[in-house]
Amino acid sequence: MSFINYSSREINCKIVYYGPGLGGKTTNLQYIYRKTNPESKGKLISLATETERTLFFDFLPLNLGEIRGFRTRFHLYTVPGQVFYDASRKLILKGEDGVVFVADSQIERMEANIESLENLRINLQEQGYNLDAIPFSIQYNKRDLTNIVSVEEMDQVLNSKKAPAFEAVATQGVGVFDTLKSIAKLVLLELKKGYRS
Repeated sequence: MSFINYSSREINCKIVYYGPGLGGKTTNLQYIYRKTNPESKGKLISLATETERTLFFDFLPLNLGEIRGFRTRFHLYTVPGQVFYDASRKLILKGEDGVVFVADSQIERMEANIESLENLRINLQEQGYNLDAIPFSIQYNKRDLTNIVSVEEMDQVLNSKKAPAFEAVATQGVGVFDTLKSIAKLVLLELKKGYRS
């Protein structure tokens, strides 16, 4: 849920990158962070535990235009990939304005993609959100590998909503900003309609 700061004339929006472990969520945010103008971004914050190297989320504000004289500021988060950390996932999803689902294109990771997408749907429902009614984009990552599922099959299995979907190689930055621009545009459209005000 966007937060309006009247004193700084900013609308703060939260975008959550969700998906299976090691699918490329963090790689997306790290690439965006590296390529964003230093004057337009805050600090990149990572949290990790001793037992799980992928348990962290990143925080990155971006400025992307104005709505009625207010600057929009996007805060980007990742969730831990492992279902074991479901409580953390739920906490990070709280108050989201949009979600990017980062799917791993490798054949052997399709079951993890399906499980993670279902987990996203359930976690959103528990907080009163419907995945089919929120700004949502999908990224099919790791398209540079040889053992991958076709985009058509991934769409059939993971994208019943017909959300905007992008092929990506996050390690090289391919598709990373296309995905971000898509979700940011969807969030801004909802804001302009008075979404969740």
